Amino acid sequence: MTDPLTCISSMATRRILADLVALYGQRTGGEVAITSIGGVEAARKVRAGEPNDIVLLASNVMEQLEAEGHIVAGSRVDFARSGMAIAVRAGARRPGIDTEEAVKQACLSAGKIGYSTGPSGDHLMQLWQRWDLTGTLSPRAVKAPPGVPVGALVARGDADLGFQQLSELLHEPGIDIVGPLPPGIQAVTVFAAGICGSSLQVERARGLVAFLTSPAAEAAKRQHGMEPA
Repeated sequence: MTDPLTCISSMATRRILADLVALYGQRTGGEVAITSIGGVEAARKVRAGEPNDIVLLASNVMEQLEAEGHIVAGSRVDFARSGMAIAVRAGARRPGIDTEEAVKQACLSAGKIGYSTGPSGDHLMQLWQRWDLTGTLSPRAVKAPPGVPVGALVARGDADLGFQQLSELLHEPGIDIVGPLPPGIQAVTVFAAGICGSSLQVERARGLVAFLTSPAAEAAKRQHGMEPA
């Protein structure tokens, strides 16, 4: 009996991966064990050489991991694209967010603003800097602990606005999604999959990566708020 393939990912892709590995299991009989944690911690574990077969993280991080020799050379493939959205507590007033100015005013009107580590949080900090509002808005910022969705902060009232990738907000209970960031300030994160240098099942892992990035996986990605890469 072969050991299950192991996959480590950030929280942004956890729901998509759960659906896709279930479909993979139906088609192939192969088992996959997924660990979804904060992206920074996932990259740390890969760099530390913790045994995993596949890693799936933001593409810029994956490029670094491949360059450092932690991912099998040539195995990195783009997986999906994810834009950012804004959420409020279920039933709360929805601010206008159709323009950059409207988003800025929504931030200024909010008592607390939830964000996460990783690409979406970095982008929000860059917007505040661009608006010259870092000093004004930073005291209102509530950073979600690693592995905790921003939507959870919003749902329990710890934040009035939540900024995160749509895929992470989409199925979170207790919130309403106001909509995506407008085109002028939208930030799209590309996620990529690759084979860990620590994998002892490289060929089987290669087959799973091929499935995750194939047309058969596209419907699940769209269902969870992402687009195929």
